[in-house]
Amino acid sequence: MEPQEYDEMLRTLVRIAAHQETINDDVRAVLSRQDAHLERLNHAIERIDHAIERIDLTMARLETLITRMTQQGENGRDA
Repeated sequence: MEPQEYDEMLRTLVRIAAHQETINDDVRAVLSRQDAHLERLNHAIERIDHAIERIDLTMARLETLITRMTQQGENGRDA
C-alpha cells in the first residue's frame, strides 16, 4: 500500500469515527428525551391507578348503600 493510500484511508477512518460520535450524541439526546417522557407517563399512570382505586372504593360503598336501601320496606323499616 502506498503511503498516500494509507494516509487517505486513515483520514477516511477519522472522518467515519467523528461522524459516528455525532450519531452517538444524537442517540443519547433522543434517549434522554424519551426517559423524561417515560417518567411523566409513569407519573400519570400512577395518578390514574390511584383514581381508579378511589372509584372502586366509592362503587363498593354505593353498592352497600343500595343493598341496604332495597332491603328496607316502604316505611323505612327492615322488610
